[in-house]
Amino acid sequence: MSSPKSTEFSAVSLFSGAGGMDVGVQDAGFEVLLANDIDPVACDTYRLNHGDVIVPGTVVEILPLLKHVKGIDLLFGGPPCQGFSVAGKMDPTDPRSSLIFSFFDAVDAILPRAFICENVKSLAVLSRWSEVRAELMNRANNHYHATLVVLNAANFGVPQARERMFIVGIRKDLADGSRAQIAAQLQQLIQAECAVPPTIGEVIRSLGPAGSQGNPSVCRAKITFAKAPVLRRSPYAGMLFNGAGRPLSATGIASTLPASMGGNKTPIVDEAEIFDGEKSFVESYHSHVWRGGKPRAGNAPSRLRRLTVDECLAIQTFPSTYRLSGGQSAMYRQIGNAVPCRLAYVVANAVRQILVSAKEGAVPVLPKALLKLASG
Repeated sequence: MSSPKSTEFSAVSLFSGAGGMDVGVQDAGFEVLLANDIDPVACDTYRLNHGDVIVPGTVVEILPLLKHVKGIDLLFGGPPCQGFSVAGKMDPTDPRSSLIFSFFDAVDAILPRAFICENVKSLAVLSRWSEVRAELMNRANNHYHATLVVLNAANFGVPQARERMFIVGIRKDLADGSRAQIAAQLQQLIQAECAVPPTIGEVIRSLGPAGSQGNPSVCRAKITFAKAPVLRRSPYAGMLFNGAGRPLSATGIASTLPASMGGNKTPIVDEAEIFDGEKSFVESYHSHVWRGGKPRAGNAPSRLRRLTVDECLAIQTFPSTYRLSGGQSAMYRQIGNAVPCRLAYVVANAVRQILVSAKEGAVPVLPKALLKLASG
């Protein structure tokens, strides 16, 4: 066994991906002593930004070693959600659907002072997942006072309408109050962090035009006019252009950034509107077709382009210095799979404030075998 240097608050990260949730948790005052992910490219990204604390592989594979991890303040992670997501097949037999239970296997093994489990909103609200939801909450409440909350990142300063579910647990022997009282305290602390997000135009102007020093990457995916436009009342809904990457309003926020970005599923912005103050091309064209005008054909004007990697990082509230490993499609995938850093901070900071008033924790202990795996 090895006892790491004592810190105010310690944490273990599972399903870490590129480390977006970890950024927020660290900003809230926790030191991540150990992380884990199955994606080797994401592990490389994690090492670039957080050091050699990530163990490659599945949670199931390292669970026997996790049983020897003790004295941890926070266990957190966002298990893959494709089996529950409305953007996927919503297949309960999808092997990834069981990974959220693997997270709670780790909770039972480590018994941290608190845990944060992130997943898609649909798992929290759809009736088809009611039995899964009930099973998760019953299990969580065995040793913890657990609370389920659904949060929209846009309400906390993130320029993206991204709704996520969080199950947050405070270990019963530490809690000063009932489950209902802990839930109310958590909600109050979270709501205290509400903030107005910047607009997409403000985010992109802070970086500069695509291809500039502050925004060096460029997405080459073409934008062509849809032969048969699908119209909605909003110019930013429906389908005016090819692919599922819809245009974004410069004066609004982004829709949920998907992991499938990099091609024609990457959202579209208007550089002339953002940098030159010109009237929105998307709104003008939508008005033309809405009034019965003939749809255009061929390539869209060059002022329209797709979001860059750097812009997607900023929209997900990653630090400007964050580095990504892998090719461009892998970079977009890692960003789309991440929890917005600012949203993770809000939840982790609420947990930290509750732990501050709880009983003191033990010195964290990690098995040497895990530390060896992390260091390679």
